[in-house]
Amino acid sequence: MAKYIELTASNFEETLNEGVSLVDFWAPWCGPCRMIAPVIEELAADFDGKAKICKVNTDEEQDISVKFGIRSIPTIMFFKDGKMVDQIVGAQSKAALAEKINALLA
Repeated sequence: MAKYIELTASNFEETLNEGVSLVDFWAPWCGPCRMIAPVIEELAADFDGKAKICKVNTDEEQDISVKFGIRSIPTIMFFKDGKMVDQIVGAQSKAALAEKINALLA
């Protein structure tokens, strides 16, 4: 089963510069973040080889969080070829997230 990619300052740009990516900004203490964690893992399996499913721990990667103006978590951003094209704040259903990814892949 495919696993999501943990993003850090060292691999962030390189990972997202090509193709479609979902990035979940989260923290271990965040209840809604923990609630959608299984959904993120399922999406990583569902889109293996088609889109990158990634997570950024906002406690550990504060520079990335500041760069993207993350004020609420979970914040889920969608990237296409390195550019942020959409974002959602708050827990979302798997169907809603999959729909956004599929629209970017089309």
